Order: sequence, then structure tokens, then C-alpha cells
Amino acid sequence: MSDFCSPAYITPSARPIPPIPYRLHLRIEPDENGVLVINASTILHLNPSATAYALQLINGVSVRVAARNIARRYRVSRRQARQDYDGLRQKILTLATNPDVDPVWFLELDRSRPYEVTPSAPYRMDLALTYATNPDGEHDPRARGRVDRELMADEWENVLRTLCDVGIPHVTFTGGEPTRRDDLAQLIAYPQDLGQVTGVLTDGRRLSDAQYLEQLSQAGLDHFLIVYHPQDPESLSGIENALASDVFTAIHLTLSQGSSSEALGWLNTFAAMGATAISLGGVDKDDKLHETLMKLRQSVAELDLDLVWDLPVPSSQINPMALEIPESLSGAGKAWLYVEPDGDVLPQQGVDRILGNILNDTWQSIWENAQNS
Repeated sequence: MSDFCSPAYITPSARPIPPIPYRLHLRIEPDENGVLVINASTILHLNPSATAYALQLINGVSVRVAARNIARRYRVSRRQARQDYDGLRQKILTLATNPDVDPVWFLELDRSRPYEVTPSAPYRMDLALTYATNPDGEHDPRARGRVDRELMADEWENVLRTLCDVGIPHVTFTGGEPTRRDDLAQLIAYPQDLGQVTGVLTDGRRLSDAQYLEQLSQAGLDHFLIVYHPQDPESLSGIENALASDVFTAIHLTLSQGSSSEALGWLNTFAAMGATAISLGGVDKDDKLHETLMKLRQSVAELDLDLVWDLPVPSSQINPMALEIPESLSGAGKAWLYVEPDGDVLPQQGVDRILGNILNDTWQSIWENAQNS
């Protein structure tokens, strides 16, 4: 079941007062786990019982009736069912009214790990708008030469509508460098109307222009992942502006043998600037760098920073935490897919296997190919 593209409303308490128009979109999987999108800005992953509560909430069922229904279904007391129902509602209200919150939350998933089961559709699509990396239009040399065109804005809007129709709640705009597209703000605004969460994965240079950053924010952007370039003052300036904005911001550090010793200083700098989330990756895969990443992971925890591990880094085949996260937790090819600038769909960035073209092939055939890859 998917009621993803239809809004719902909730009240902040059990009192009979007019509803507050928070937008809620719920996707229910065949295994009864759920994905709840709040205000097109936060995604809440729910286990079956939490999904049942959320459905009652969206349907406008009273607390008393909801508690009775849940108590019967899960064989718990009505008092416990009411407490759980109130707890979920308060969680949703907190997330709906917090202007700077991590766009993805996992709630009550103690019985299954994230991305362990293949869902009915991906939770996220990574859209590479361009493989251009600078104002002169130079392309990422690692991008495949056969990608000889970029989809126009109206074509990307058709793609976004297709993704919404199949129940995909989260899209990220990446590349190359997506801020090289003059229509980026337009493309951010379109999925907001559909109820999808949107992110931009960038090197941060254009964000040094505060007016440009505000344009993206006003379009409804929910989060940034910024790849830090230590030798570029505009990169740091862009990070400063993003952290000062209302858009949730995570920072990616790409480590090599020459930069690993400086990384702890960078972490402390970003923490002092108000950062709350860090992504880590490395350009090599030797034991020494792996050991450094493990130490930095501990430093991230000690600084009370969250670790972002499943977003692709722009212009790179090195995914965040690629040396850290067990393969069993990877969601590539099932929890997320990657779309190239010409519409070809890959299991993930850097994997040379085309599942189909998002404009020319049916979603069913693309998704079936993903399951068989």
C-alpha cells in the first residue's frame, strides 16, 4: 500500500481542537514496515506496530479508538496502546516543528536492521543532474564518456513524478556538481509539491554565495552533504553558510595518506562551527587508512556528531564509510538507486551496470532488473 502523494493532518493533543496542517505521507510495505514522510522534510522508518499507529493517525482516528484497535491487533493493554500512540504522535510533532533535523530517522527497528529486506520500491534515488564539475563545463574524468547529454528540467520533472508515483520518498541531486545547473532551485521546488524529501550533494563552493544558498533554501531544500576541500577557501565559506542556514548539513571528509593526520583538526573545527553530522571516506583501501578511519569514527562519537554513511559523494566512486560499513548493511540496488544525467539507472554510483532508462523503460522493468543484479 502507498498513500505517499496524499497529505494528511494531525492534532497536537487528544483535545478536540482544529487540526494543524502538517503534511504526512505513509508508505506501507508488504511486510508491514512503513516509511512516513513528515512535512516533505523528514523520513521516519517504522516497524509494523509503529506503522499501524501511524496509519491510525493519518486516518484521523481518535486516541480512544486507535488504542482499542491497536490493543486488539497486537494483544497489548489499551493503556499501553494509548501510551505508545501518544509517544509516536509526540515524536512526529517534534520532528515536524524542528527546523534543523536529520532528514532520515529510524524508529523502533529493533527487530530488523535498516535495508536488511528489499522494499517494494527504493527509499531514495540519487539523481546525477550533470557530470560538469566547474563553471567552464569541464566534466568529471571518471564519468563514463557514453553519457553525451543531460536531461532538461521538464524531463527531470517527469522523472520526479514517476518516482513519487511508485512511492519513493527521498531524492538527492548530485553529479558532477549539481550547482552547475541553473535550474537546480526549480528542480528542488518540484518534488516539494509532491511531498518528497530533497537533498543536494555538493563541493560547497557556490554556497559561499549566501544569496544563492538562500535561493535553494527557499525552494524547499531539506539537506546538504558538502565535500570539504581543505585547499579551497570557498569550500569552507560554503560550509559556514550552510551550517548557519535552516538546511540540515552534513560534511564529508575524503581521506588520503597525506591528509589523515589533519582530519581530527577538521572535525574539531566543524564541531565548533555547529556541525552535527559527518561523513567519512578514503581514496585508498590499505590497512593504515582503514585504521585511521576507525579512529576518526570514534572521534566523531566523542564530539557527539552523527555519522552519515549511505549518501554517495559527488564526483567520486568512494562512498562515505565504504571502508566501515559491513556489506550486509548496504542498501545499494534495493534501498537506493542512481540515475545518470541521461536517465540511465544504475544500482549505485560507479557500478557499470545499466538497469534501464528512467524515461524510456517502465519502472517495473527497472526495478526487476535491480532485484536481479
